[in-house]
Amino acid sequence: MPQPIEPRAIPQEAKERLRILFIAKHALWDGGLHPDDGNHALYHLETREILTGLGLNLSLADRYDALFDRPDVDFVFPLLNRGGFLNSEMMLPLLCTRAGLPFLGASPILRGLADDKHLTKLAVRARGVPTAAWAIYRRGAPVDPARCPDGSRLVVKPNASSASWGVQDAHDWSGAAAAVARIHGEGHDAIVEPFLDGSDVEVPVITVDGEPVIMPMMLFEQADPTHLRTYYEKRDLVDRAQKYRLVPFDDSEWVPIITAYVRAIAEEFRPFDYGRFEFRLDRERGVVRFLEVNLQANLWSQKVYGRSAALAGLSQSQLIETILYESLRRHHLLER
Repeated sequence: MPQPIEPRAIPQEAKERLRILFIAKHALWDGGLHPDDGNHALYHLETREILTGLGLNLSLADRYDALFDRPDVDFVFPLLNRGGFLNSEMMLPLLCTRAGLPFLGASPILRGLADDKHLTKLAVRARGVPTAAWAIYRRGAPVDPARCPDGSRLVVKPNASSASWGVQDAHDWSGAAAAVARIHGEGHDAIVEPFLDGSDVEVPVITVDGEPVIMPMMLFEQADPTHLRTYYEKRDLVDRAQKYRLVPFDDSEWVPIITAYVRAIAEEFRPFDYGRFEFRLDRERGVVRFLEVNLQANLWSQKVYGRSAALAGLSQSQLIETILYESLRRHHLLER
């Protein structure tokens, strides 16, 4: 059984004293699924309502320019990640750092490290954690076929992709090179990896008392282990009901192994407040491989964090408050 996590509560005095800015692409959203971002808008709406319900001294923004000049706040809760340009994950942390404002999440350089799949894999490999072979093809640099990893099926995607945006597959170098060219044409670097059969093990991590705590793991159990999940499926913009389902993962053989890998990788990114670590598990072959780190992962109640929190005995509101509490504590803002 998953171990319960003791929730943290922000003191009432701090709720009244601290001026907190919630900035997200859909911070002002009041509708259903967004036509392009799908359930991401619902996630931002839910988070805003939870923060409001906590009784925080809260202000809202949905554009980067809210931080071009220093706003009259004490702390920033930033969820404006996918800004539509390369390396946009770093933008809000950089603006907060420029303004001298404490914020939730990792520093700009660590956000950049996690956003760059190639650099993350280098750091993970240095920690002794297994990951599939890969090749990085930076836009403007030579596209050398000799560096392409072996595989009868290759996955090609933007090196800083999130939610499987822009992911494609190819079955030979000609197809891979064409996919790389398309990604370069859209202004992004490309990464090429062999396709790995299996299902994704999702490992959410939060910070409690300054230490990373591994929450109950979840498995995207795929009906077809060769299916390549798309952005549209992850955002609920197409029907995915028969393709995969999110279930608790408590495999007695693999949980200790993956736990050790997560603890090793997490040391590269501390402090990060919260992040999701992903692995591909092929039970038939008895192989697990690291996939990626998302340091500002989706906290929505219907996805990995929300479902895992319920297994750990946390409501969605308690999850958000615990993460926020720990970041405020780390920045010494709970002290008057």
